[in-house]
Amino acid sequence: MPVPEREVRPQPSQAETPSVSAVSMKDLLASCAAATAVSTPPRDEHADEDEAEGLGRDAA
Repeated sequence: MPVPEREVRPQPSQAETPSVSAVSMKDLLASCAAATAVSTPPRDEHADEDEAEGLGRDAA
């Protein structure tokens, strides 16, 4: 019994034009900025003031 040959599908070549993304660059950059803002812990502004005051005392 002969084995049927599989249908040969052409492979996409690298020379083809890349597909257009459904996401705009503006939306992509906005999502990156939002992710950075959410994942970055808040700065402790009082710690900076305490360090500055501590340096003045050490120098005296």
